[in-house]
Formats: sequence, structure tokens, C-alpha cells
Amino acid sequence: MSGGRQCDVLVIGSGGAALSAALRAAVGGLSVLVLEKSAWLGGTTAMSGGATWVPANHHALAAGLADSSQEALDYLRASAPEGWQASEDTLWQALAQQAPLMLAFVEQHSALRFALTPEGDPLWPLPGAKQQGRMLAPMPLQPQRPWRLRPTPLPRLFSYHELLTSDLWHQPIRTYLRALPRLLRRQWRGELTKGAALVAGLLDGCQAAGCEFITEAAVQGLLMRGSHQVTGVRYRHQGEEREIEARCGVVIASGGFEWDAQQRQQHFPGPYDFIASPRDNSGDGQRMAESAGAQLAHMDQANIGGGIPAAPGQPWSGLSVFFHYEPNAILVDRHGQRFTNEFVFNLGAALDARDAQGLPRHLPVWLISDARLLRRAPLLRYYRWRTPGWLRQAATLTQLAQQLALPAGALEASVARFNHSCARGIDEDFSRHLSAAHGKADRRLQGGLAAICHAPFIAIPFNRTFLATKGGPRTDASGNVLHRDGRPLAGLYCAGAAMANPIGSKAVSAGTTLGPNLTWGYICGSSLLARRQALTEEARLCTA
Repeated sequence: MSGGRQCDVLVIGSGGAALSAALRAAVGGLSVLVLEKSAWLGGTTAMSGGATWVPANHHALAAGLADSSQEALDYLRASAPEGWQASEDTLWQALAQQAPLMLAFVEQHSALRFALTPEGDPLWPLPGAKQQGRMLAPMPLQPQRPWRLRPTPLPRLFSYHELLTSDLWHQPIRTYLRALPRLLRRQWRGELTKGAALVAGLLDGCQAAGCEFITEAAVQGLLMRGSHQVTGVRYRHQGEEREIEARCGVVIASGGFEWDAQQRQQHFPGPYDFIASPRDNSGDGQRMAESAGAQLAHMDQANIGGGIPAAPGQPWSGLSVFFHYEPNAILVDRHGQRFTNEFVFNLGAALDARDAQGLPRHLPVWLISDARLLRRAPLLRYYRWRTPGWLRQAATLTQLAQQLALPAGALEASVARFNHSCARGIDEDFSRHLSAAHGKADRRLQGGLAAICHAPFIAIPFNRTFLATKGGPRTDASGNVLHRDGRPLAGLYCAGAAMANPIGSKAVSAGTTLGPNLTWGYICGSSLLARRQALTEEARLCTA
């Protein structure tokens, strides 16, 4: 084993949280080394749409949209699961205060530029919610070098803003043709969009600040001094085990554990359809933190949605999509009964609802629709053709229910009740018509209610598709990982999907993965700078 190398800060992972921490520490004058397990940089962030939730940001202020950290804190408190405030409130306070500072810092020290989207906070009746101003996304960016970014199934030519105002799902060819001159120009210039632009901009900024990157470097474990201090890491690179001392600290930002089958089954029992994140999200950070004595929390929380199958051979099993927003589509559980508003923002929490024993209450779940859905959604027809057997079809609802092994008569009754609501224009069970009315900024929510009555009838599996788990080592408001005894593990920090995220499965906006993750990376970087100053002062006093 080779050793002897040192740096001030070592960051595990290369997604948004990792690069935000690296940029903050490096700009502050610390030497930073980023270790990435795979051959690709960017993690799940590079695959994402780039939606970023940042309350009280300077773009909103410039647009005359009033907001404050206190209002954001009110919204976080009001939207949180019952009982969370006791353990998470100090973290919410830090997030609300530091998020606008993070965004200003990132734009100051990188070529990244963000722009507001027309979206509002989706939990609109709650205290502190805003109709616009907290949702942003990166503008197209031409990177300074050809970074080896993690590939994504999402087309990188369209920006997040463009996808909001287009209809790529229903009219893919027309949408491409209308935008063709702009897309060709963007491709010729080598511009990136969405999460790829976000990662490339952060990488450019980190490199300019002096960060070093090593890919295909799998961290094996943490180096310890005593029981409560982390001093570095042990990792494997090019067939050789190496050790690095991190004088100020280590940041774990290695993503979730959704590809660890044992952990996933333990914390998310029951069926799932797909995993839409990189296979490298296998819980390395959670395991090494636990081995160092860290307290794990929120291991049953995740970013969950619906999905469609990915192409064979891809490093992910599925793609996250939104075809459940169609007007003539409903979700039914294993009893054949409709159980939720399909347009509700936190649909993943409804899919993952548990009973008193912690087992899934509704799974398996099916999306039920009819022939008109296939006519309206050519991309859905493509995935049906590419994956035989994924989509079920029958001439009658009774035959479809038999295929799905649903209780006799239950599916027919659920569809009949929904069709009755459609005739009245009011969803009497789950108020879906109100969700459509308040979805003005999102074209996917414009469909409202339409009866399911045109054979053939179809069913699509709609169990959990994992975008990222959100459990891991518990931290304090500075990002410092806490030991099981409640004391901090000196020199160990955690951010992003690897941490016990203070915003769990019940998100507060579309961008509450990226926005808070970037902020926690920024907080960790600031804490490392403060620790360097404290260590320097301690050394000065010792030699005085």
C-alpha cells in the first residue's frame, strides 16, 4: 500500500454536493482532491434536469419577487413530516440562510448562470410558500474543457426552461423541428444544458481554483485517529491501494444506496420497477461512515417516482417520467382501488406509504388508461415496442383486471367512479381538478379529467422508481457527521444524497434535490475553512 500523500480536503464523489464543497474549500485557499469511483464525473446531478430550489435568491430579488430566509424556514417547517422539526430544525435554519449565499458564490466563482423558471412552490397552501422565485435552472453553458461527464438518457440539447414550455412528450418530432436551428447552433458550439451544464460549470470553477480530480478511485474506508477523529481515506486506484491524509477533513458526497440490494430491501421492502441513478450509487459512503461510528438516519427516505424501462446495457435500469399526468389515467393499488391524486406533487410518498409493520400499503400499483393515451404519447408507444410485455392491454376492463390478478369487480368500479367524476368535472375523491388548475407553469398538468372508456384498455406497472435514496449519516447544521454517542466525528462531513437529508421523501419543490444538496456542499466547504482556521490557531498557541 502506497501512502504519504496529503491534502487539506478530500471529497468523495463528484456530483453537485461534492463539487459545491470542493469549490467552496478551494476558493478559500485549501488544497482539494476529489475522488470519483467511476470513470465518469458528475454523479446523478449530471443526469438530472437541473431544476434547483433556492429560496431568497438574488435573481428573485432582482425580479422584484419578495422572499426571505424566514419565509423559506416557515415553508420547510409546514411541509415536513410530523415529528421531524425536533431533529431537523437547526438544519432547516442553516439551509434557509445559506442557500442564497451558495447560489451567489457559485455564480461568482464559475461560469454558471442561473435563471428563474415560472414555477411556484407546489405545496401552495402552506405558510411561506411562494408563487414564483425559488425555482431556477442553469442556462446553457459551453465548458472550458471536454469533461468526461456521466451519460444520461435525457436529451442534453434542450434546457430545463425549454422543456417547461414545449411539449416534447406528446409532439417529439414537431418540438425538435421547431427548435432545430437553435439546437444545431448549440451542438456546434458544444453547449450543455440541465444537469450536465451544472456539473461542467462547477468542474470548470473547481479546476480554476486548483482542485485535483482522480477518477476510477474507489474509496475503501476512512482513516481514524482514536474513536472520534477522521484523518483521511484509503482507496483503490489502478489496482493499487493507497492512503491520503486530509489535514482539514473528508467530505462524503458519494450519493445514495439504492443500488445496494440488501440495504434497499431492508429499508424499502416490496416491489420496485426501476432505478434511474448510476449503478455506482451503492451506499459506499453510508457504510464507511457507519464503520467509523456514525449515526445513520432517514434510511427509509428517497426520491421516488414512476418510470419507464431503459435501453438494455445502460448503467441504469429505468428513466423517470411523468405519463401519469395524462387526463385519462389513474393509479390503482393491489386491491384495484384508486388511492391518491395522481397529480399530487409528492406522489412518491404515496407510492411508498407503509402500514404499521413498515410494509408497503399499496404496492403493486398499476397505471390504468385507454387507447387514447397511446395515441397522444408516441414516446410511450416506442417504449412499449422496445420492451415487450411491459405494457398490458385488454379489450375490456374485466379482462385487464384478470391479467393483473386484481379482485373481481374492483377495477371496473374504480374506473366507473372516476368516469363519473370526469362527467362532473370534479374529482370527488382526491380533488385532482384543483391540482390541474394550479399547475399553470407546468404543461404536464393541463389535462384535467378525462374518462377512461375507449378500448383497448391498458395497464402499466407503476411501482417505485428510485432516483436517489436520502438516508445516511446524521450531521449537525455545519455538515459535521455525528457519532452514535451524539458527539461530532472530527474531520468528517457529509452532503447530498449520502447524508441523512433533512428534506426526505416529502419534497418541497422539483428542485429540492439539487438546491439543498448544493447548499449542503457549500456549508461543508465553509465548515472546513473554519476548521482550518481553528487548527491553525491551535497550532500557533501550542508553539507560543
